[in-house]
Amino acid sequence: MSEIIVRSMETMEEIVAAEGIQRAAWSMTDIEIIPAHALHAMQHSGAVLLGAFDGERLVGFNFGVLGTEENPQRIDQVAAARLKMYSVITGVLPEYRSHDVGYRLKMAQRDFALRIGVRLITWTYDPLESLNARFNIGKLGAVCHRYLRHFHGDMTGINTGLQTDRFEVEWWVTQNRVAARAGKAWRPLRLESLLAGGALLVNEATFNHAGLPVPPANYVSRPSNLMLVEIPVDFQSIKRADFELAARWRMHTRDIFENMFDSGFIVTDFVPHEDADGNRHSYYLLTYQDS
Repeated sequence: MSEIIVRSMETMEEIVAAEGIQRAAWSMTDIEIIPAHALHAMQHSGAVLLGAFDGERLVGFNFGVLGTEENPQRIDQVAAARLKMYSVITGVLPEYRSHDVGYRLKMAQRDFALRIGVRLITWTYDPLESLNARFNIGKLGAVCHRYLRHFHGDMTGINTGLQTDRFEVEWWVTQNRVAARAGKAWRPLRLESLLAGGALLVNEATFNHAGLPVPPANYVSRPSNLMLVEIPVDFQSIKRADFELAARWRMHTRDIFENMFDSGFIVTDFVPHEDADGNRHSYYLLTYQDS
């Protein structure tokens, strides 16, 4: 493996290779992928299309388009005043996922946004995917206060029958929290320190006979400035082993997040933890009005 270089895609051959990344990264079919001609046309019209190259081989890419953020406070709804970038897709070949390729692509996307004067980048992801939560919220410094029910509608494969709920995260690229993480200054918070400081654990999971985490029947609803919401460490494994449990996690966390966002809480960090029995846990840290 040579040094990975991140740059704008320059030729149609490079853009065509992004179709292969989509197939390899998510097992997408030809119907599901974003075709090369569409990527090329949107890049020509101002979209960001970045590639990560190992020598001449494309090993990852990032695609984002300009859009607008809803702002009910503005009567005129002038588009320029609501400008943002929407990060459509970031994909990395499986064998390169442990080489910081995704992080470097997102940092390059941030640099692009800063050059053209865009302060906000948004995207969506499944809030029950712990690896994505660690990356988006913890490592990149994105925040979230918007929950989208069944955003993509019905899907097939392992997701058949599961509601496609999503977090819509905000990445404010000029903020100090994001700048610090751009310098790789993020260190995971410790669960013990947060609990000692007054944080409340909303929904402590237990483990069943198969070793899978099970959400509680009820959850803590009394207020605190700091709240911790547990999610599965490996939601994909739960979907494969016990689909009914996966659906239960979806409905359980949907209720929590919708209620907490409506009450003024914001997801601001991610907390990994291993308990005394060796069980791994994942938590979102929510703060009241980003206090």
